[in-house]
Amino acid sequence: MKKIDPMSLSLSGRRDWPRLSRLSLKLFAIILITNVLISGLVFVFVSRSLDQGFVNYLERSQATRAETLANALGEQWASRGSWQWLRDNPRAWQSLVRSQLWSSERRPPQGIDRELSDARGYVLLDELSNPVIGEPLLDTPPPDPGMPPPPEPHFVPIRSDGQLVGQLGYLPPERLMARMDQIFLERQQRNLMIIVGSLFLASLLLAGGLAWWLGRRARSMTLATRRLTLGDYSVRLSERGRDELSRLSADFNQLAETLEANRRARQRWVADIAHELRTPLAVLRGEIEAMEDGIRPLTTDNLGSLQQEVDQLGHLVEDLRLLAQSDAGALDMHLVPVDLAESLAQRLEDSRLRLENRGLELVFETESLWVRADSQRLRQLWDNLLSNTLAYTDNPGMLRVTLRQRQQYAEVVWEDTSPGVPEHELSRLTERLYRVEGSRNRRSGGSGLGLSIASALIEAQGGTLVPSASPLGGLRWTLSFPLEVANASPAIMEPA
Repeated sequence: MKKIDPMSLSLSGRRDWPRLSRLSLKLFAIILITNVLISGLVFVFVSRSLDQGFVNYLERSQATRAETLANALGEQWASRGSWQWLRDNPRAWQSLVRSQLWSSERRPPQGIDRELSDARGYVLLDELSNPVIGEPLLDTPPPDPGMPPPPEPHFVPIRSDGQLVGQLGYLPPERLMARMDQIFLERQQRNLMIIVGSLFLASLLLAGGLAWWLGRRARSMTLATRRLTLGDYSVRLSERGRDELSRLSADFNQLAETLEANRRARQRWVADIAHELRTPLAVLRGEIEAMEDGIRPLTTDNLGSLQQEVDQLGHLVEDLRLLAQSDAGALDMHLVPVDLAESLAQRLEDSRLRLENRGLELVFETESLWVRADSQRLRQLWDNLLSNTLAYTDNPGMLRVTLRQRQQYAEVVWEDTSPGVPEHELSRLTERLYRVEGSRNRRSGGSGLGLSIASALIEAQGGTLVPSASPLGGLRWTLSFPLEVANASPAIMEPA
């Protein structure tokens, strides 16, 4: 038995090193392109999401800071009564903004947050909308030709005890994006590029490994199939794993075993047929030569002996023809309703004298059960079973036959006394030309086809034939026939 592996010898006998097959290349390309497309789409959508989310974040953050600073300015106005202290001391403005936006619980921010927290990003107006501090914020540069105008500053009212005392203006995020997106977006996109690059590398390795693995398995199956078609039935595939490919390998191995068994059976079948034909032909040739040489006279008795050998050859050829028809599904059958009890009892009564002459007692019990069968083929079936019993049962002995209904089947139990058959050989009894060694040998000169024919006959009539050990010490055959529908009884018999 040979286990096929991609590193094994090729059909030419040379070492066949693994290489990428067309299937491997296709799988590699499909998996790689799919992962690259997915990575690209992820990059595009995440980039757009970051861009929009970044603007929303800036708007919320700037509005929150403006509200905080406006509340602090309202408290300062309530304690000082005017904004003159900020006009006189611009540094106090920067100190106030930073003290409010950079609390002790928060470390000085970096990058974008620091830009939003810078005092230069705010303007303070008094209750008459006159600038107090931060005039440059109101100086909006003229827009470039063809460009949309920049957005106007947003203002938050400053109140003290419910009275409007001023307004705090701040630039919307769009005014700061030109400078700040270089700080945040580029940083996030750089990280995203690293992630996408890592995904691409992982996809490359995954696609290559998966394509190589699948291509390797497919190549080994192709090589094994090619050897199988060339008649090498000993080839086997490795069955590692529990995936579909492993199950396919197991099915392939089962197919190879079946083909190998069939070839051995065919070879044995041909050899056994040749052996069966050789004996009567040798006897015929010897007797004819003896008559030609004058050793044996050409008498009626001597011609009768030749006729017996010819008849034996005719029976053997007829048995072989019947089995061939059975294999081809062309066995001539005329299925009609038949009383199985009548057919069986009649044949057993006709054979009672033969059985008694062999020292075998006949005991049978039947009940009327109708089946669809061929009367002539049934008689042939009973004859084959009787011949087997007469040939392989020691005397004194017994043949016991029982016919009864079991569920929707008519069951015939045919059992005899010793000698029996070893349990491991029971399943082979219906093989063609098979004979059990020991007591059940070819003492009767049979062809070894009787039980094979019996099995073929009952299967052609929709029944089964199962061998087992008999309580009487010999062999028991259990024959089951489907009951005729019009006469089937719903009764269910208990096991004997």
